[in-house]
Amino acid sequence: MKGIFGSFTLTDFCDILIVAYLLYQAVRLVRDTRAVQLLKGLVVLVMIYAASSILQLRSLSFLIRYIFQYGALALLIVFQPELRRSLEQVGRTRFSNLQLFGGGNDNDAENARWRTAIGAIGEAAVFLSKRRIGALIVLERQTKLGEIVKTGTVIDAAPSAEILGNIFFPNSPLHDGALIIRQGRLLAAGCFLPLSDNFTISKEMGTRHRAGLGMSENSDAVVVIVSEETGVITMAVNGKLRRGFTGEQLTQELKDYFIVEHEEKNDRKLPFFKVKK
Repeated sequence: MKGIFGSFTLTDFCDILIVAYLLYQAVRLVRDTRAVQLLKGLVVLVMIYAASSILQLRSLSFLIRYIFQYGALALLIVFQPELRRSLEQVGRTRFSNLQLFGGGNDNDAENARWRTAIGAIGEAAVFLSKRRIGALIVLERQTKLGEIVKTGTVIDAAPSAEILGNIFFPNSPLHDGALIIRQGRLLAAGCFLPLSDNFTISKEMGTRHRAGLGMSENSDAVVVIVSEETGVITMAVNGKLRRGFTGEQLTQELKDYFIVEHEEKNDRKLPFFKVKK
């Protein structure tokens, strides 16, 4: 025992901490998905394999080894959506967003575009809500939505409440799809979004809410939804729905995501790696 602890070094301690942290994060990523049941099944199989080895049940041990050997590929295929979502969440960590090189002088201009866009969204959301006109607005963040943009019509326009109202006005060509906003500009409209497979959400929420929730599950985008039936303004972020926003509340919430958060991200740049002009 003394020999074991005598050879235990600070490197070993750090190694254990890192592995424990990675396991903890892995459990956090899968705890609200179907993969939780998979983990439970794997634990049961490991226990059965251990028992069969101890009791020398060769046929059972061979069968379980065969399952472990060829089951990994099948699991990758079956749980591809969960694995993709987990890897995207890993890619959205603060460490991965750390920028080593300072950008140009576009930060103030981008913040100004976001302020204009957020003001237009807040005003348009109130207008659409009062008239019970449905709307689905996706505000892109770190995860690029190029594949979603391709399903719609590129408009690349400066934002305004009037344009937003015209896009979602009933019987207009683009009113049924989603509007994608990138860097404070209206990028594309009439886009199709992935539907959420979360069946625990209220049945009074229709396809528009399920599409907004699905987009927030598959990316870090912020999605604003206006209900056509009730006029309620809803926001979907990170697979969660929050309802009942007023225009002022919606505007402030969006500023927290796209103005305050953007400024904090710029502060995380390492100044000693900044490229001189």
